[in-house]
Amino acid sequence: MSYPLQRKEIAKGVFFSSIVDKKFKHNRISVNMLLPLNEEKIPHRAIVPYLLRQGTKNCPDFTKLNQRLWNLYGASVEASVDKYGAYQLLCLGITAIDSRFALEGEDMVEKTAALLAEMLLEPNITVGAFPEKDTALERQYLIDTIEAEVNDKRAYAIAQCRQLMCQGEAIALRKLGTVEGAKGITGATAAAAYREAIETAQIEIMFVGSGAPDSAQGIFEKKFAGLQRCPIAVDRSLCRKQIPTGQKELTEPMDVKQGKLVLGFYLGAAENRKDFNEKRMAMAILGGTPMSLLFTNVREKLSLCYYCQSRYDSTTGIMMVDSGIEMENAAAAREEILRQIENLKQGDFDEKIIHETKLILKTALRATADSLSSVESWYLTQILNGTQVSPEEDIDYCAQVTREQITNAANKLLLDTVYTLSPRETSEEGEC
Repeated sequence: MSYPLQRKEIAKGVFFSSIVDKKFKHNRISVNMLLPLNEEKIPHRAIVPYLLRQGTKNCPDFTKLNQRLWNLYGASVEASVDKYGAYQLLCLGITAIDSRFALEGEDMVEKTAALLAEMLLEPNITVGAFPEKDTALERQYLIDTIEAEVNDKRAYAIAQCRQLMCQGEAIALRKLGTVEGAKGITGATAAAAYREAIETAQIEIMFVGSGAPDSAQGIFEKKFAGLQRCPIAVDRSLCRKQIPTGQKELTEPMDVKQGKLVLGFYLGAAENRKDFNEKRMAMAILGGTPMSLLFTNVREKLSLCYYCQSRYDSTTGIMMVDSGIEMENAAAAREEILRQIENLKQGDFDEKIIHETKLILKTALRATADSLSSVESWYLTQILNGTQVSPEEDIDYCAQVTREQITNAANKLLLDTVYTLSPRETSEEGEC
């Protein structure tokens, strides 16, 4: 049996949320710190979760911390950095078995929450700095990760289009920053970024699992009780793409064999759940499934691309169509993509595709409940968007979307940016 989301403010700007589902055998607790994107500060903040994962004051190296995790029946700690519109999201989480499966009946929720709170609030910082050895290791890992972004040409092309599309807006900034910025990270700058996060971030603590979350909530309440905080309120309006005033185009040559064509559209952020589901349905019919208009026509019938997909970001209001092409087909592929969008706007598509798309979305939404991480991701996104809709409720919303609502949503599309990643004329080899 699953229970609805429970959320409580346990300290100024610190919220504890829990979703209990008895089918799980594990519990996951995560701390998510939301900070406004700042170009200079991004890399210094990005390294923080990874340094917190390295150790605490009581366990100043990863070997000792790993022993603590081993004693918790092989609990695992994960660090990550994400992005929510104009905000950077620093994440630190721990996953462990539920108390039901502990050999000596230990309160595993309490033990794992205590360790996570220790990692978060008692980091291995000495004389105002993280250890330089740990900092150097994680700094190089961060640099390598940023440099590797260009290796995934599809993701790179999408990111480049988004950056051009949102030029001058905070949402254009990348979650990890630049290599140049990362090179300036020291143990002291990372420690300063950590203190800023603890003092000013909106903090969302998430509990997902089969255990009782009360002991975890109590630990974090106690730990945060003595901290002086001045959290920065999240302004969702900053996450929304500005309405385009003109169309932008850019062709970037690179040593690749296959071209990438990305069309960036303004669709508008979702105003409510009904609006979101109408737009999601429209974009799924356009290019979100194997029977979508783009896949069926641009790829299968006309063979103008290797892939062609649409994706909608309801937070920013951006919709993108990305495709892999031979450059001699670039103009024709672009023309056909725009033609299929026009067909969608005019309602020129079969009723069958509406039915099939609803079934696919229904299956995907039901799958959300299959893992701790997907449940956590779903409800964290809900919280950040200011809603508390369950996957089951979204299934009902989807089922009610009509053809007229689909075409109305499609007619809000405005072409903003066209980005092309093109093979160099002299290139004879390279990555796809």
